[in-house]
Amino acid sequence: MIIIIPEEFVEKIKGWIEDKNGFDIEIINITEMSSVANYFVIASGNSERQVKAIADNIEYETKKLEIFPKGIEGQREGRWILLDYYDVIVHIFHADERGFYNLEKLWKSSTITK
Repeated sequence: MIIIIPEEFVEKIKGWIEDKNGFDIEIINITEMSSVANYFVIASGNSERQVKAIADNIEYETKKLEIFPKGIEGQREGRWILLDYYDVIVHIFHADERGFYNLEKLWKSSTITK
């Protein structure tokens, strides 16, 4: 397995999303807000087929680097696919679903309580 720095990994993921015409890509650093991961990558596709193609491309490219996800959710439906790569969690939404869940607003408005 190739060791990759999370900041570099999110940029690679962004490129792989763009390769499949994913759009509205946001990278959110959640290091200070959560112990679950360091980054969320959130992107959209216009159809279930495109959402699946984006997720499939990320899986394909990460396997070439011998990086394997801890878990994958939502592939069957193709409305919201989550790929968990430990330090980086990727959310690929159908454009209609993304506005409903609005993860960016949720995480960007989170405050750190000590």
